[in-house]
Amino acid sequence: MKGSIFKIFIAKNAGSKTQSISSASVVAGKGIEGDRYYNGKGTFSKKLKNNPAVELSLIEKEEIDNFNITYKQNHEYGDLRRNIVTEGVRLNDYVGKEFTIGNIKLKGIRLCEPCPYLAETVNSLVLPHLIGVGGLRAQILTGGTIKQGDIVNV
Repeated sequence: MKGSIFKIFIAKNAGSKTQSISSASVVAGKGIEGDRYYNGKGTFSKKLKNNPAVELSLIEKEEIDNFNITYKQNHEYGDLRRNIVTEGVRLNDYVGKEFTIGNIKLKGIRLCEPCPYLAETVNSLVLPHLIGVGGLRAQILTGGTIKQGDIVNV
């Protein structure tokens, strides 16, 4: 199964607006350089310290589009606070599997379910709608550079 990176986002601090970037340096065991979790400044940084599940978060473009259509919303892709927005790939299939994005190697850890914090900061409708399709949390096994358009491949 192949898809690609549609967008890449980072946020400098917990609660700060996400910024779209065209490429990013990712570091095994840390995350995306410049992102809140890489710097230990994420909402859940202390709770999830040394947990590979906070290294990288991904969500499907199609699920964000579906959410916006279903609930007549107009949320931008970065509003859902995931690092990578993919296109053309079913992320749920990657739980427990190793995969690549461009030249970096990742492992799907668990689904990235919506939480009350996301519902509070974005929209309360994300909780019922994104359960089971809220994205994927991944561990970075080998670092490198990723960019928009890179292929996502198992």
